[in-house]
Amino acid sequence: MSELTVSRLLASVTESAPQAIDALAKKYRGEGRPVIAFGAGEPDFDTPAFITEAAKAAIDDPHNHHYSGPSGLPELREAVAEYTTAYAGSVFTANEVAIANGGKQAIYNALSAILNPGDEVLLPAPYWTSYPEQVKLAGGITVPVSTDVDSEYKTTVADLEHARTNRTTALIFTSPSNPTGAVYSEDEIRRIGEWAAEHRIWVISDEIYHDFVYEESRFVSISRFLPREQLIIVNGLAKSHVLTGWRLGWIVSTASVIDAVKNFQSHTTGNVSNISQRAALAAIRHGQDFPEQMRNVFDRRRRIAYELIRTFDKVRVSNPRGAFYVFPDVRALLDGTLRHGGEPVTTSLQLSRLLLEEIDVAVVPGEAFGAPGHLRFSYALDDAALVEGLERIRDFLAARSHPAGYAAVSSSASRIV
Repeated sequence: MSELTVSRLLASVTESAPQAIDALAKKYRGEGRPVIAFGAGEPDFDTPAFITEAAKAAIDDPHNHHYSGPSGLPELREAVAEYTTAYAGSVFTANEVAIANGGKQAIYNALSAILNPGDEVLLPAPYWTSYPEQVKLAGGITVPVSTDVDSEYKTTVADLEHARTNRTTALIFTSPSNPTGAVYSEDEIRRIGEWAAEHRIWVISDEIYHDFVYEESRFVSISRFLPREQLIIVNGLAKSHVLTGWRLGWIVSTASVIDAVKNFQSHTTGNVSNISQRAALAAIRHGQDFPEQMRNVFDRRRRIAYELIRTFDKVRVSNPRGAFYVFPDVRALLDGTLRHGGEPVTTSLQLSRLLLEEIDVAVVPGEAFGAPGHLRFSYALDDAALVEGLERIRDFLAARSHPAGYAAVSSSASRIV
């Protein structure tokens, strides 16, 4: 008798690498190892008290004890429309909003609403690790569009046009970017929006990091340069208000997309937890100042991380202008000089394992983001751990690369605080 197996589709889906790295780091910490983890893509702050208090009050309200509509509570949809209008600069209404169980489900719902089997989705790489898996689950085909450190990991209209075919249905666009921290200028976004409009391509704009931009950069929504019937905005409060564990996100799009998502969600997860929806409503209504408090902290850590990583031996790094990640190019380290378990280190996956096993530092390898030869560092951890973890790597690389000159390298790359 043949063995029963899971579906070929789900068997082809890989686990989220950042979550796997974070879980392994927590396991090692539980064993008493002094692990410093740069893997988790979430703020190291607690959910603000005014949000948790709203959730506690919602628990005691019988209105929240029963099913609600699959598109979300009407008052939350209205608040999301106003919130999006305020930061994006385009006017939206509640009828253009659908609430989802987190940003991940919002993206999957959006892809499911617009893709037919075999449709192609352009995806600038490096990309967030879940995008291609969700495209696959929704029946589409991912077409990566490569970028590099010299372009500051930003794609161009020429790159996109080169990748476009008669099967191209959508572009997933992210600025600020996870994993690179890249932020597109207004002119760059205008050109991409106008190109997508010309070729009648959907744009899924993931705006989850819109609150986190630094230096002279500013957030610009592609909604300003794209016909409404081609636009899908995905967002939420996971990053801006520390609701990562509360699982709440949303889609902003045309009535036809919102209606399709409503029907889809009615047969999958149904309504989002009413308690989380009430918490989100409080965050939008009363939490306007909170993201700026985090942004100031992240900006300081960003500068610390960038300057320290610049001192790493054989590493190139672009200055990240958004989100809370640094994404150095470590390909020059992968020449076999470093060894792990007697084997030459020739991939960033091997390098990440080496750093975890040898010096208890957890980073996510670039393979997870469609960019082998890179590492992703999240600087959403306290300053002391940030500096110690990066100095461990700097000193380790210096000692392994040229042990005779290690003392001079170590002393010249002094601590930056």
